[in-house]
Amino acid sequence: MNEMGVLPLAGFVIGITAARRADELGALLVRKGATARYGPAIRIVPLADDSDLHAATTRLLDERVDAVVATTGIGFRGWIEAAEDWGIGQALLDRIGQASLLARGPKAKGAIRSSGLSEEYSPASESNAELLQHLLTTGVDGLRIAVQLHGEPLPYFVDSLRAAGAEVIEIPVYRWVGPADPGPLDRLIDAVLDGTIDAMPFTSAPAAASMLAMAKRTGRLAGLVDGLSERVLVACVGPITAAPLAALGIPTVQPERARIGALARTVTQSLAERSPRLHAAGRCIELRGQAAIVDGQWCDVAPAPMALLRALAAEPGRVVSRRELVSALPGGGEAHAVETAIGRLRTSLGEGRLVQTVVKRGYRLAVERSQS
Repeated sequence: MNEMGVLPLAGFVIGITAARRADELGALLVRKGATARYGPAIRIVPLADDSDLHAATTRLLDERVDAVVATTGIGFRGWIEAAEDWGIGQALLDRIGQASLLARGPKAKGAIRSSGLSEEYSPASESNAELLQHLLTTGVDGLRIAVQLHGEPLPYFVDSLRAAGAEVIEIPVYRWVGPADPGPLDRLIDAVLDGTIDAMPFTSAPAAASMLAMAKRTGRLAGLVDGLSERVLVACVGPITAAPLAALGIPTVQPERARIGALARTVTQSLAERSPRLHAAGRCIELRGQAAIVDGQWCDVAPAPMALLRALAAEPGRVVSRRELVSALPGGGEAHAVETAIGRLRTSLGEGRLVQTVVKRGYRLAVERSQS
């Protein structure tokens, strides 16, 4: 395969912890050449079986409500559909229709209108912050306000309304709990630790928090934080999603718009920017996560040789000692393991001169000049 035919994410392995939109996100990345590894970190409680949602809806029907906040389109529609399953769908629509309806963004507006209702306000920014500011500015003291949540609490939003004198009914649509089968997530964490994951995009704060919690329970949190901080590209759909990671000092990248497609584009662009490109022994080399491209030719590289290539490329041209390279090997090893991996690396790259042996010191890439 020549360089023009290599897809932008070919060679990269991307870990996906999402539940509801895992297939959509994975398809966007695989279409660009990535290998996706799935480890769902959460699962969604079925709406019709959710006793908390039923209780909140019943409370709303039993008491007056002055305003209803719809934060997501899918959440609002799911709420109405669940109420229909319980035989109270029309009663819920009638009650909501008597209140002031506010929608966070266009999808929430669309869901409201498709239910035969209409919104009174929707912020241009599509942000909860502007929606909250509008409520506080118009005054909420003494009002009863229903806030439709979507998988995660909105403590700042809800607490601010309560502090301003409102009574808030939280509507917990699509509650998230831990995965039914923790095995795939457990293996995904191991893959981060052994260096075979290149990027992890997150679409929700609960998924990020759940993964970190599993790592903590199993004694792997420090290693996971190191891997996510030092080698893995961590992308989040927005600042709320990034919060559990930021609390541990894990750097993240985020798209300008909180959309799945924008997240996939951010991952693609960021991985390209992070991919080392250099010249060595008259050849052009590009590192692609778990593979390399040499003079436009695709080269499959096994995990151990790839780990050494990354270590050598971190400071192109510097002699890297055998001791340092042992530390770079997945799971460690001994000096002879380094020699074996270097031999396999030279074979994989198709050019033995790319990696030079410096007697009694170690190895180096035969770099002429580096380029970004």
